[in-house]
Amino acid sequence: MKGRKLQFLPKNVLNWRRILSGCLLLACLFILGMTPAFAGLKDDKYDGNIFVVYAGNGSLVPSKATLATALKEHKPALLVFYVDDSSDCKEYAIVVSKLQAFYGGVAEIIPINVDTIVPKQSYKPTEPGYYYSGSVPQVVVFNQSGQVVLNGKGQVPFEQVDDKFREVFDLLPRTESVELRRRSFNELNSELTQ
Repeated sequence: MKGRKLQFLPKNVLNWRRILSGCLLLACLFILGMTPAFAGLKDDKYDGNIFVVYAGNGSLVPSKATLATALKEHKPALLVFYVDDSSDCKEYAIVVSKLQAFYGGVAEIIPINVDTIVPKQSYKPTEPGYYYSGSVPQVVVFNQSGQVVLNGKGQVPFEQVDDKFREVFDLLPRTESVELRRRSFNELNSELTQ
């Protein structure tokens, strides 16, 4: 009976249904054939602030201090030049967060998105652009006198930056001191509940 009813429908209605089902089929094939647009740690796609997304540390950006303020107050500082869509910077965000965990209370950790550096003919020594070498990530460590004690390009290992901060703060070398460790969140909670 169903087949008979279709015979009585005008041909343009049947063609319309065929066109609609063909369009739906093409749309489904198009959607299924698309690659995901998600960014990840190992690619150069933008997916948000790298310190929030990959290091779990939204306190780094925006920075609480500027380089000019740190130099004026004779406070050690760490400049970190980065961009949000670089896989190298995404991986290095974890190291920067770890450095902040240990030195954030006594040194200024200042992440600088290089896209925000205004291009000029020359910069003052109190401006981050003065120290930027054109590659990311890049780290620059300043001592209390405002002197550069480390200027490293690429993913400078935590240990290398840690060694410079140990010199700046006159701490024992890593070989002679206890390993720096943070308490896990659960250990802290278990102590508070006792």
